[in-house]
Amino acid sequence: MKFNAPLLSSKPEPLEQQLEKDLESLETEDLGPEIEVREIQVPETMHLHRLDVVLTALLPEFSRNYVQQLISESCVERLSPGGFPALEIGASKAQTVTKIASKAHAFDRYRLSLKPSPQALAYKPQEMSIEVLFEDAHIRVINKPANLVVHPAPGNWGGTLLNGLLFLDPQLTQVPRAGIVHRLDKDTSGLMVVAKTRACMDALVIQIANRDVHREYLAIAHRPWTGPETKVVESSIGRDPRNRLKMAVVDLLRTPGKAAKTTFTFISNGMEASVNGAPISDEEVCLLHCQLHTGRTHQIRVHLSSIGHPILGDVVYGGRVHSSIKRQALHAYKLGFDHPITGEPMAFKAELPLDMTSAIEAWSLGYNIPN
Repeated sequence: MKFNAPLLSSKPEPLEQQLEKDLESLETEDLGPEIEVREIQVPETMHLHRLDVVLTALLPEFSRNYVQQLISESCVERLSPGGFPALEIGASKAQTVTKIASKAHAFDRYRLSLKPSPQALAYKPQEMSIEVLFEDAHIRVINKPANLVVHPAPGNWGGTLLNGLLFLDPQLTQVPRAGIVHRLDKDTSGLMVVAKTRACMDALVIQIANRDVHREYLAIAHRPWTGPETKVVESSIGRDPRNRLKMAVVDLLRTPGKAAKTTFTFISNGMEASVNGAPISDEEVCLLHCQLHTGRTHQIRVHLSSIGHPILGDVVYGGRVHSSIKRQALHAYKLGFDHPITGEPMAFKAELPLDMTSAIEAWSLGYNIPN
């Protein structure tokens, strides 16, 4: 029987925990896919291991929390003791197992009724247009448009980049998170690299952790740039203590967070102009080159806001909506890394999307974009 959920780590990540919590609030009739039944046999090497540990190892696409839930909700049956033939499906002697910490014996056979999990609901292929700039047997480099969520999450269970990647390449069901190794915010456009195999994914994750992946962005920010042409912001980022839905610059002695570093380089200042060139208002913005040295959530947005230059359109961090662009004016235009298999240096550039170029024109920011 075919099952379309992806292989996930046996240790649940925060998103997986959110998915599992969401399952609790769903009514049975809303779960969608029919229940899948699987049979498994305990390998000799896992003799006397905890049952939840064994099942998690044999069902790597599900988290341990989900497996424990299956056991506690009487969805796991022991069909036969080790060394004896399995009972037929539906046989009356099958024994329901409800103790999570019960011991599994070598060659025991179990039947599991896999209730549709949020993972199964979220990880569905969906057809969409994805601009692929580079592809080989190991990786894809894509140019993500604005208004596209990268990964399923509460409020966005479908229509995400992950769903599109699964439609583009069904083999990605065998790779955690469909090969996504880094993210862009929904309203940020630009370059992303996606792994096509688990080995490539692991190698890219290591490069990102070692800060060997080179990422550059262009941003339009409020207020004219003053002072040095280049400013380096090294301010730790964590959850905003006053609003847990936002990130903020934090004092690590008082609030949990992680070190973050971004370099901002001034390109030009501009003022909104009418069709004939006359200024409409005295408001000014600046066009900036942004280089990430770390990869914290909302890092560029938080750092720019912290130095008095919130991104145009970024209402979460102090920016204002403007008719020149319908989203935060941030574009990931350069990406560099070593190929995870060949080691060859890879470098990519994504031209500015139409809404960014239109905003640059509207604010008379010029075209002095770095190569």
